[in-house]
Amino acid sequence: MHTDNEKNKSGFSRRDFVKSTALLAGGTLLSQLPVEASAYVAGDDTIKVAVVGCGGRGTGAAAQALSTQGKVKLVAMADAFRDRLDESFNNLSQKFPGKEKVNVPESNKFVGFDGYKKAIALADVVILATPPGFRPIHFEEAVKAGKHVFMEKPVATDVPGVRRVLAAAEEAKKKNLSVVVGLQRRYQLHYRDAMRRMKEENAIGEIISGQVYWNDAGVWVKQRQPNQTEMEYQMRNWYYFTWLCGDHILEQHIHNIDVANWLKDGYPVSAQGMGGRQVRTGKEYGEIFDHHFVEFTYADGTVIASQCRHQEGCMRKVAEDFQGTKGRINLADGGKAIITDLKGNSIWRHRADNDPNPYQVEHDELFASIRNKKPINDAEYGAKSTMTAIMGRMATYSGQVIKWEEAMNSEINLMPQTFAWDAPAPVKPDENGFYAIPTPGKFKV
Repeated sequence: MHTDNEKNKSGFSRRDFVKSTALLAGGTLLSQLPVEASAYVAGDDTIKVAVVGCGGRGTGAAAQALSTQGKVKLVAMADAFRDRLDESFNNLSQKFPGKEKVNVPESNKFVGFDGYKKAIALADVVILATPPGFRPIHFEEAVKAGKHVFMEKPVATDVPGVRRVLAAAEEAKKKNLSVVVGLQRRYQLHYRDAMRRMKEENAIGEIISGQVYWNDAGVWVKQRQPNQTEMEYQMRNWYYFTWLCGDHILEQHIHNIDVANWLKDGYPVSAQGMGGRQVRTGKEYGEIFDHHFVEFTYADGTVIASQCRHQEGCMRKVAEDFQGTKGRINLADGGKAIITDLKGNSIWRHRADNDPNPYQVEHDELFASIRNKKPINDAEYGAKSTMTAIMGRMATYSGQVIKWEEAMNSEINLMPQTFAWDAPAPVKPDENGFYAIPTPGKFKV
């Protein structure tokens, strides 16, 4: 789920992007990956795409896939809800009129919990953009079927799901499948440039501390409708249920946490923090917190402070700051990247006015890797950054210090035992319609 804070407004084309810069794509320069180099399938170089999860992000990702170079065609769609599928299909058909790009007959539109298997079977590349609780199941199926994957972040909402994704990631490597995860900062020019300067040129020296932020006013709410089952209500209002969303520390703040992991070339060994629900207290907000603060400690002792908040009328900041022995860097999604020395003098500044859209770059590099048979695989770091955010949630929900190795052994599975509209939902409201909220000091992880 992406908010307006994440949208790159640049209309810069991929052609201009390739002319202006050569970015690393799975160890190979993108400018050295001409899509004409090889056909995907002998006699037919059309790459067939299926989208699983037809909300706004799935529709956007499908449009980006269809905007890559070479022949690409959307051939199948799947969603739990028919209205979401129809809306997505209509939007894509308007954007790409005719059947050259969007050719999804009624027989290839699949509705319900099990439709993903049928859609995956028809494609070469699968876009996975359902609520993240379903990601491990869908990714596992796509890899089993030998399909290339674009999957949105996060890639799970519980630890057993993370382990499933990591196992499937290894299978994807064995099968030479390309997997891109929607942590688009890793495909964003000013982040890549900043990381190169910090890692290769040691621009700010050894990292000694950092702060990562996703503080804003919150996102949409779906009100309960007459005659909905509890399962349907939670699926419609998915952001506010941990089994579906993972809480906003995972669903949104993973972006900033992933930047810290990227810079540190590793993952924290422990986490401790606090959080709660002070402002967003209505029953329509399900069971998640409206604020989290976590200190992530890495193996070398570096502490990265993480904060995220969904509260109106408060300071808004979506960015990452890091301090080193030689200087400081400030990064922000909108294109800001500034390095200063310890006295505050500017050393380097990236101006992103003409930078390419990172959401498009994700797909440009994915499809180039497929056509050139040079796989890229983001699934491991996607899973481990997902795990980092889950560990932070464990810390805020419980009030305890959470160790990475202990957390990775968790057997708490948040997903339902049965997927059906009349099946029991994993959490239930009380007689007044309110859901139990995690209580630090009492909540068990």
